[in-house]
Amino acid sequence: MPEKTLHFPNPRLLHDLYCGREDNLAEVEKALSVKLVTREDWLQVQGAEKAIEKVETLFNNLREGRSHGMFVNNADFRNLLRAVANGHSQQLQALYEKPHLIQVKNRSIVPRSINQKKYLEAIGKKDIVFGIGPAGTGKTYLAMAAAIDALLKEEVEKLILTRPAVEAGEALGFLPGDLREKIEPYLRPLYDAMYDILGRERSVKLIEREIIEIAPLAYMRGRTLSKAFIILDEAQNTTPEQMMMFLTRMGDSSRMVITGDITQVDLPARIHSGLKQVIKVLRGVKDISFIYLEGQDVVRHPIVQNIIEAYQRFADEKENQTITEGHN
Repeated sequence: MPEKTLHFPNPRLLHDLYCGREDNLAEVEKALSVKLVTREDWLQVQGAEKAIEKVETLFNNLREGRSHGMFVNNADFRNLLRAVANGHSQQLQALYEKPHLIQVKNRSIVPRSINQKKYLEAIGKKDIVFGIGPAGTGKTYLAMAAAIDALLKEEVEKLILTRPAVEAGEALGFLPGDLREKIEPYLRPLYDAMYDILGRERSVKLIEREIIEIAPLAYMRGRTLSKAFIILDEAQNTTPEQMMMFLTRMGDSSRMVITGDITQVDLPARIHSGLKQVIKVLRGVKDISFIYLEGQDVVRHPIVQNIIEAYQRFADEKENQTITEGHN
């Protein structure tokens, strides 16, 4: 059986590339039909020649990503393994050849998939960008990273972060606390992303100085937002009227990113999603970009990608069954 030994600069690097987890090496053996033996700073691979090449490609890409500031976690490893196993190694190479790097404080934020890279590139070039895809694909986090980067570089004067509090409905008035305490749970994902990237203490200071504003979508009505980076999160829960209202708030020297998952609309059945409608209305409009992220772009726990794919299969089967019954 063919065999090849991959050598690394030091044991620590090799250990970090597979996250120090023996189960990740076991996943490589299972996915690529190889046998692995590792000692110190080398990894021995036994298997078919093409399988050995895939293992080499996997670890080369991991090393390349690390050299560009990518911290490899368990989800990264499993997602990259899946991409290599499915024959997407050329896409991975394109991802790392010209990396899109965002440096915030002492940390580097890099896209983990081709679609994420396209998303960040679009945010850097277009005035309005729509990031559409399932949970865990980095839509909000990457938009927040780009927004904070623009703020720190003084490309904009303030950040405005908003989302509809659609779940609150008429019950909002019955919740305890003042208005801020009532709406804060609906804005928590934006806070979480901001704290993770910028740090809690610095974030709080910028919020107190009103350089960063976090508010429900209803607060945007009647305003003109100039010299700002504006993020609308959970946009699938806007109505068509709310979406138009939000988009027309854009003022001079501003940029907008709108994120959402059109498969998870929480609006009442009789109300149409503003995000679904705007895809049709604004398609082809200059300086507006629509970027679609998919299950393969999920950067959370690997099982999240499996859950999304399972639900998609279920939905497809249900739709096919409905069509078949209609023909009958």
